[in-house]
Amino acid sequence: MIRALLADDQDLVRFGLRVLLDNEDDMQVAGEAADGLRTVELARHLRPDVVLMDVRMPGIDGIEATRRIMADPDLSATRVIVLTTFEVDEYIFAALHAGASGFLMKDTKPAQLLDAVRRVAAGDALLSPSVTRRVIREFVAGRGRPRRPHPSLTALTDREREVLILVAEGLSNDEIASRLVISPATARTHVSRIISKLSARDRAQLVVIAYQSGLLD
Repeated sequence: MIRALLADDQDLVRFGLRVLLDNEDDMQVAGEAADGLRTVELARHLRPDVVLMDVRMPGIDGIEATRRIMADPDLSATRVIVLTTFEVDEYIFAALHAGASGFLMKDTKPAQLLDAVRRVAAGDALLSPSVTRRVIREFVAGRGRPRRPHPSLTALTDREREVLILVAEGLSNDEIASRLVISPATARTHVSRIISKLSARDRAQLVVIAYQSGLLD
């Protein structure tokens, strides 16, 4: 059972999400919060699998709430999906940097949202190639964020660096396998090892690391 925490300051949004998730056999809404501080408090108390996190909320915003949740060692199994109104939002890169596993538009179709919750709960990330490029272009290259190579990059093999770049481009394991002419299982193994070596939470964090390290332009 996937246990979800809903964080949004709009009652109607939370109600809609609760109805949607609670109607699924494998999902359950564990709690709701209307502000950032309450979200962090409930996350620590309930330890949900997934938090659906609004960005603009009273108290502390969704970015800071995400940062605090991700920094809590007792919540290492919790994943955050940021909900946003605009696909290119000034907060999206900050949310990913804070530890979010990805983001969804608030007008996402119900079936896609449910699929996203399941994917993130299973350890995947929500970063399509087009969205990845737009976010990074706007908030890394476009705004001149300094490139700082990750200190553990030297621990990666040449093949792992190659896989890391493909992950940062938004390719799935199957697409990486096809590009490199390897099996999907081998691609998954490479990704898992990279996550471990770089002490990343998931694929979303690999994207941030790759761009901050200057591996892609």
